Amino acid sequence: MLQFFPAAAQAPAGNSLLGIVVPLVIMFAVFYFLLIRPNQKKQKTRTSMLNALKKGDKIVTIGGLHGTIVELTDDVVVLRVNDVTKLTFDRNAISHSINTSTETA
Repeated sequence: MLQFFPAAAQAPAGNSLLGIVVPLVIMFAVFYFLLIRPNQKKQKTRTSMLNALKKGDKIVTIGGLHGTIVELTDDVVVLRVNDVTKLTFDRNAISHSINTSTETA
């Protein structure tokens, strides 16, 4: 009888399981440290910045609009863009806050 697969080419079952699990664990660790963890850290920083907003803060929206916060609720922010123009934005549309502590009053 002809054998198409020689017996020497077959690996033991215990070694095969270890050969499958270890690369998967290493791949998950790489994805966690390169993708998941930095995104969680960035999201935590953004959430704390949004929670720390108060009236009078100067901010920049995601679209690049600069303004000063006039009114603030849980979901909505009203910005004063110039002396008469007030615009309403979703709170999540705020990109970052401009540090006003370096300016002189």
